[in-house]
Amino acid sequence: MKKILLLIGVFAVAFAVLTVSILESSSVSYQFTSPAVPAPLPNAKNFEVNYILPFVGKVLPDSPLWPLKATRDRIWYAISSSPLRKAELALLFSDKRLAAGKQLLEEKKIDIAISTITKGEKYLETAVEEEIIARSQGFDTTLFLNKLILASLKHREVLENLMPMVPEEAKPLIVKTEDYSKNAYKASRDALNSKGLPLPINPFDGD
Repeated sequence: MKKILLLIGVFAVAFAVLTVSILESSSVSYQFTSPAVPAPLPNAKNFEVNYILPFVGKVLPDSPLWPLKATRDRIWYAISSSPLRKAELALLFSDKRLAAGKQLLEEKKIDIAISTITKGEKYLETAVEEEIIARSQGFDTTLFLNKLILASLKHREVLENLMPMVPEEAKPLIVKTEDYSKNAYKASRDALNSKGLPLPINPFDGD
């Protein structure tokens, strides 16, 4: 019995190490230099979208434990059978990665911050896709759409406010990444319009 337990323990450790190695080798990395003098935040748009990003916890993407946390998220998503639940999880993962990237950027960990933000915003696209599937299957996605449209505005707000802390060579990447939040807003706006439901104020109207 002891030998069996020992073998199970060894296998679990080996699997964890292997998972970390695979994820680290397949992760996208960016190398940017920190701006010499951080620019002040713009005063042209003084607004705050009424949406609170979740607490990211103590394990951030610069932690050696992060690959295990990311693997947990992927398993959590994979075993969720409902497309609406998958949409909710995708939005949660995107929110948490944006919050984590913001914290890392404020700590001047530029490379990992930008990598975290750009990969996290892609989850918004997944959330949109799963919501469409859920709606086509008869799920009532109204509450989720109201959350998604606010989240998309919040993501864009955060990204634009973080722009002064981003090195010049990385700004085009962040601008391109904003397309995920813009597209998520358009998709949720159109879906809510089709239901005849009111929309939140969009501070970016007219851009």
